[in-house]
Amino acid sequence: MPNLKLFVAPNTCARVPTIALEEIGVPFETELVRTAANQQNSPEFLKVNPKGKVPTLLIDGDPLTENVAILTWLNTTFPDANLLPETNTPLDTVKQTADLAFFAGTVHPTITRIAMPIKFIEDKALSFEIVRPKGTEAMMPIMSMINKRLEDGPWWYGDTWSAVDGYLYWAWGRITGVGFPGEDFPNIRRHHELSNERPAVQRAMARETENIKVLEAEGLFIAPR
Repeated sequence: MPNLKLFVAPNTCARVPTIALEEIGVPFETELVRTAANQQNSPEFLKVNPKGKVPTLLIDGDPLTENVAILTWLNTTFPDANLLPETNTPLDTVKQTADLAFFAGTVHPTITRIAMPIKFIEDKALSFEIVRPKGTEAMMPIMSMINKRLEDGPWWYGDTWSAVDGYLYWAWGRITGVGFPGEDFPNIRRHHELSNERPAVQRAMARETENIKVLEAEGLFIAPR
């Protein structure tokens, strides 16, 4: 059994592999990265991940970065957890990679424009007046497509939960948490409600809540707005 440590920060996409690890049920440690104190760019953390980002998964001390890679490794290493449905052809396997890449490469950058517009314009007022509305506009057809896909079942692959659903769970919570209008996406709302009922999601969110308490005590928690 590999020794696993996941570097995390609240509200980030590190929630996705945290959920996956909880679904697998193996022992793992999480280490809080204090982004408000710029710890992700500290010399110590950059030795672990020169990209200066979470999540980073240490596997027996060897770092693995990027959610697509982390989730793929977890699925391959722990096949009994069924993080992704079993496939019969190489093409079907690559299509699952494409689904993960869609969230990492299309959904996530659009989330950043909505949830963290100041990354694009330093003027705080302008970032919320210009970048966030543009991000919301760009997200609407993306969520419409996802909502339509969920017509065939509560989960991304129909009746079977997968790591892709963990990605969608984080994405939806992140954007609605800062005011994204979710009224027109009933299938995604149902998906989020069902996800909240999963014990693995509850355990992952409990870990995140504890980290928020630590940051609040240190005066380093910045609430989404």
